Amino acid sequence: MILSDGDIRQRLKSGELIIEPIDDEQIQPASVDLRLSDHFLKVDENRLEAIRLEEEVAYENLHQERIVIPPHSFLLATSLERIRLPDDLTAFVEGRSSIGRIGLFIQNAGWVDPGFEGTLTLELYNANRLPIRLQTGRRICQLVFARMDRAAEKPYRGKYQGQTSATGSRVHMDTDR
Repeated sequence: MILSDGDIRQRLKSGELIIEPIDDEQIQPASVDLRLSDHFLKVDENRLEAIRLEEEVAYENLHQERIVIPPHSFLLATSLERIRLPDDLTAFVEGRSSIGRIGLFIQNAGWVDPGFEGTLTLELYNANRLPIRLQTGRRICQLVFARMDRAAEKPYRGKYQGQTSATGSRVHMDTDR
């Protein structure tokens, strides 16, 4: 079941769900808007011959209030808000329609597991032919929360737990290699 604005407010007030910092105008009828922080990661294309799943990826760290994403380019960003999901709640990351209509696609693999805590790393792709300039603090995406039929038996405790800034891929740490 998707949580309504009333359910979201109730869970925030009780402390079951944590989103910090948050303003009331971020709470939409069935979602919460998240804002863009000032930390970004860009794949260091000059140091890599190719991206390999079994090797750590080299990134350039960028801390700035404004950033330009060139056409057909990829960038990692982070949410301004830190979240903590209870073990019976999952969330979907969706781009805001107004942002998608200018050709900016936003993901974070689309899913936040129950038990996750930290900021969200967002994958940004400029599908446009023009550069897109972004500003820290702007609403960039939304979280849609769904209540599960019961608490997860094994809540998320994975390799991205507790992240506080844009975090590059850790696929090289996967155990199925």
